[in-house]
Amino acid sequence: MHQWGDNSYFINLPLLAPFAGLLLILALWTLFWKGLALWHAGRRAQPWWFVIMLVVNTLGILEIIYLFGVAKLQFGELFSKREHRH
Repeated sequence: MHQWGDNSYFINLPLLAPFAGLLLILALWTLFWKGLALWHAGRRAQPWWFVIMLVVNTLGILEIIYLFGVAKLQFGELFSKREHRH
């Protein structure tokens, strides 16, 4: 039985090793979309979207919905530094 302060809970971490690559890919995927969406929400002065996306982790799904559904960006506009329409 696990008790607080007992480190035996962490003994089975090597069982996660086969999934380390997948977890890294998912983390990078999420970081990419979150960063891009936060950048656009900040530039568009949309603080509620910024806060929601900063707090909620959805593996990039919420961020992709924001970028293409709410902000209505085209793929080519994702990395443009020029100001976009609101």
